[in-house]
Amino acid sequence: MRAVKPKKFLGQHFLTDLSIASRIADTVDACPDLPVLEVGPGMGVMTQYLVRKPRPLKVVEIDDESVTYLRKTYPELEDSIIEDDFLKMHLERTFGGSPFVLTGNYPYNISSQIFFKMLDYKDLIPCCTGMIQKEVAERIAAKPGSKAYGILSVLIQAWYDVEYLFTVEPGVFNPPPKVRSAVIRMTRNKTTELGCDEKLFKQLVKTTFNQRRKMLRNNIQPLLTQLKTDNPDCPEFTELLADPIVQKRPEQLSVEDFIALTLRLQENRP
Repeated sequence: MRAVKPKKFLGQHFLTDLSIASRIADTVDACPDLPVLEVGPGMGVMTQYLVRKPRPLKVVEIDDESVTYLRKTYPELEDSIIEDDFLKMHLERTFGGSPFVLTGNYPYNISSQIFFKMLDYKDLIPCCTGMIQKEVAERIAAKPGSKAYGILSVLIQAWYDVEYLFTVEPGVFNPPPKVRSAVIRMTRNKTTELGCDEKLFKQLVKTTFNQRRKMLRNNIQPLLTQLKTDNPDCPEFTELLADPIVQKRPEQLSVEDFIALTLRLQENRP
């Protein structure tokens, strides 16, 4: 069967190096005994190694041509090929509500959205591995104080331990992307709850990093104004605004600092 033509609008860059495909497939072994969901298998360069593992495997692919190729090439996956948009899937239905490992050579144009969805289903996804744009991988793995540290770093590291595994050069793809790639693994940490309002935590992280060069005292003002608008009886934030923590920039705060700051905001609610 003829090869699938990569489609730019889907962000397809097909991996051609089998040794790298095998290495990425093996990253799921950190969570053995769990079923695997592969996102965007394309022509199955990773699938051929995943299907050999003694565990259930399903693949989700939005491209009709790729689905046809997979059905012909991997007949054993006939009932395990999901023709759908991963971002619109109800993941609790994928393996009957059981936890699973998420992996793939993720489309770079939607990789951040994929990981935000992973966070929405964090209790179902104890392990997520795969290949993404190197810059995004560095952001996810970044530590406080670095320029790469940002929204993805805080929100993911609140729930997952992140490992930057290895870098992949553009020449092993068809067509070669204009950026370098990287393989990462995210494994659920022991956190079961943050101990604060998770919605407010996310809002705080996103608000502060939207103006990352400003001190927290300045860039949380829109959030404080919203809290006052939503709750007219909310006391003033005078004590909070005098705290040394808000003299810092957002990239200087750890996950624990953001949780503590969220709790301070909660204290000011009526």
